[in-house]
Amino acid sequence: MEVRVQNVRKEFDRFPALHDVSLDIRSGELIALLGPSGSGKTTLLRLIAGLEMPTAGRIFFGDTDASEKTVQERNIGFVFQHYALFRHMTILENISFGLKVRPRATRPPAGEIRRRALELLDLVQLAGLEKRYPNQLSGGQRQRVALARALAIEPAVLLLDEPFGALDAQVRRELRKWLREIHDRTGHTTVFVTHDQEEALELSDRLCVMSQGRIEQVGTPDDVYDHPTSPFVFGFIGESSELPVTVQNNEVWLGGRPLGLPAGDSQPGKARLFFRPHDVELVQADAALTGAVNTARRVGGTRRVELTISGANQPVEVDLPFDHPATENAALTFRPRRWKLFPAA
Repeated sequence: MEVRVQNVRKEFDRFPALHDVSLDIRSGELIALLGPSGSGKTTLLRLIAGLEMPTAGRIFFGDTDASEKTVQERNIGFVFQHYALFRHMTILENISFGLKVRPRATRPPAGEIRRRALELLDLVQLAGLEKRYPNQLSGGQRQRVALARALAIEPAVLLLDEPFGALDAQVRRELRKWLREIHDRTGHTTVFVTHDQEEALELSDRLCVMSQGRIEQVGTPDDVYDHPTSPFVFGFIGESSELPVTVQNNEVWLGGRPLGLPAGDSQPGKARLFFRPHDVELVQADAALTGAVNTARRVGGTRRVELTISGANQPVEVDLPFDHPATENAALTFRPRRWKLFPAA
């Protein structure tokens, strides 16, 4: 099911939570709404679900205007962060609930409901636990039950609001892989809200990066990570360092000297240079960045070094081989292999 969000605005007590947001969600894709707290991602998800109504704009499911339709009329499957399972019901009863409360005309026979619920238990790898209650399951198992319950109604669109937020890191990693496999097998159009960059990059077909009620960028994980279109996206997706620089003579300058970096089509004047800590090389050249080591720490297979840069008033971070002898106050000269210039704010 294709979903189109068209020029949607949402206000709460005259405070705008979303500003003229438009987004096309393709049928069968898994798209992540990613952004910090207050960016509007959960508000957008609730508008798609029908839990909130837009102040302005329309939401289409396929060719149907669903803007005024209820959650039930939209046939939405919703998975929340805190499971929202019925504690007094068994796992099988929880999964069957959405089908049992359907109007009689569209309600499947009891045998069909049980068969479908048992199939879903097998799909989410919980076969044999149908008689247990939620408090007898781990957090990860409960979230699998919540997903099975959402899938039981055969939803037009599956919505997940930070579904792994209450789980520890190891369980989150396991469930991310599992959710991707489930999505590939079922093919539901899925919208996934998260503030976890790693989660979004690993899970999604496309990312929708949001900030302050607006969409900053939409694209594949590779496009958004490798080709960010704004300083916010570069700073939010992955790790980055930033320096205030000047563009002159088609080169990037800092502290009155060139850095050996071509400025491309950037306009002359003050600019912001962004690069990623892992994407640098040590050099021996005058036209480069030179800094003094403030701190060094082991990060996986690399050594993360914080440097005070000559001509700049803010430190940057770079990654070196883990066995590099980066001692305090030692001088390092380096150059970004890939970088991005944005106009100064």
